[in-house]
Order: sequence, then structure tokens, then C-alpha cells
Amino acid sequence: MPPTRRAARPISPRVALANAGALTGALAYIGLRDPHAAGFGFPPCPFRMLTGWNCPGCGGLRMTHDVLHGDFAAAVVDNVFMLVALPMLALWLVARWRTGLKLMPTSAVVVVVVATVAWTVIRNLPGFPLVPTFIGG
Repeated sequence: MPPTRRAARPISPRVALANAGALTGALAYIGLRDPHAAGFGFPPCPFRMLTGWNCPGCGGLRMTHDVLHGDFAAAVVDNVFMLVALPMLALWLVARWRTGLKLMPTSAVVVVVVATVAWTVIRNLPGFPLVPTFIGG
């Protein structure tokens, strides 16, 4: 069965500008403030509070801060899964959008969910080498 194609809709300049502004503001905040320090301004992870486990995104703000400052070794320690998976997913989605294919077919959703669950379990195994340090926890 050939892939499902859809008509590519143009993105409104207003929407594109709003998204670019929000992304720039978020990255500026994360880059200028230090999420490694206490009092960064974000609440603790609810998944970690409920389960005691690191969620798939735990360390993501610290990883982003480290990438913005060019410290890729620290970014790997903070959250290697997001460091690799998010750019790959973004490139894949852009490629599918540009070719007019359905963005997230069922098989892709299954792969993302399985990879995320596997990462959550693996990173919480005792002795896992890339365990980020948590402020106050």
C-alpha cells in the first residue's frame, strides 16, 4: 500500500512568527538561567514525584542549557535519549511534511512510544551509568 499523501497547507506567517518567538524566548531563558541550580523557576517533575523514577524528559532542560553552552558531554549525561531522538524526530517530521505524507502514521507512533518506554525503564535500572544529579533529590 503506498503512503498516504495529503495536500501540504501553507503555514501562516503569523503562526510561524509566533512559534519562532516562543521558541526563541524559551531557549533564551534556558540559556541565560542555569537549570542545574536550585531556584531555576520550573516545578519538579510530577512523574518523578509520583513514582520516584526519572521520566523520559528528566534532564531535558539541563541538556538544552548544556547544548546552548557547547557542553555536549554534560548534555549526554543529562539526557542522551532526548539529545539524539528529538533532532531525528524533528527532521523526519519536516521531511514528511514537505513531501505531503501523513506526519505520524500508526507505525511511527508505536516506535516513539516503545522507544520512550524502553528509555524510561533503562535509565532507571540500578547502576545505569548516565544518572543525572538532581537538585534537592
